[in-house]
Amino acid sequence: GLRLVISTGAGVDHIFADEDLPDVPILRVVAENLATHMTEYVVWRVMDHHRQGIAYRAQQAGREWCERAQRTAEEVTVGIMGLGQLGQAAARALLALGFRVNGWTRGPRDVEGVSAFHGDEGLKEFLAATDILVVLLPHTPATEGIVDYDLLRGLRRDNALGGAVLVNAGRGKLQREADIVRALEDGTLKEASLDVFEEEPLPRSSPLWSHPRVFVTPHAAAASDPRHLAPLMLEQIARLERGEPLHNVVDRSAGY
Repeated sequence: GLRLVISTGAGVDHIFADEDLPDVPILRVVAENLATHMTEYVVWRVMDHHRQGIAYRAQQAGREWCERAQRTAEEVTVGIMGLGQLGQAAARALLALGFRVNGWTRGPRDVEGVSAFHGDEGLKEFLAATDILVVLLPHTPATEGIVDYDLLRGLRRDNALGGAVLVNAGRGKLQREADIVRALEDGTLKEASLDVFEEEPLPRSSPLWSHPRVFVTPHAAAASDPRHLAPLMLEQIARLERGEPLHNVVDRSAGY
């Protein structure tokens, strides 16, 4: 008698992992507080890299007093892969702080103030114009492993930051962690902030835990809060029972 499946988060890849998933509507939860939490995380990590947080923490540990040259936000371009509700909210906040913002999506999508790129043909140009890469894509067969060495090598390194930076708060399966470590070691990447991982919890043996230029959080960028999600889910159930159109229905062919 199952009539509806509602994800308790923005992602639905865990639902599609069920081989016996019945042919019923699947809904994403689109909650304002989820977008707020994600925006806070993205702004926090972008600002920390922009204001040289890793370098200053190392100086503090060594009791070193040294003021570093500071660039302005307008000298830095943040590129966001994925311009859904979460990506657009983060883009607006970064624009308000003075950053230049690029956006990359699979298909054309215009967001005010954001330089838009799309498709395979736009990816190379998007990366070449990006200093801090923020990944907020869904995990689908088309995006699995997209953040690999070749992609990272396409980022702009000759910039005000002194190198390219990666922030992934999307899904762990989007990245190849061995490639991220390789990129950090050979200078392709300057720094990284990672909230999601190929295997979670992140194994204690992972070199990411102790890497001096990596900031790790335990998939905590935007936690689902039942107080905010339950009313939205109840409204969707009520719409189903009234025979009204449902909101945020997942496109099974696209995977999100």
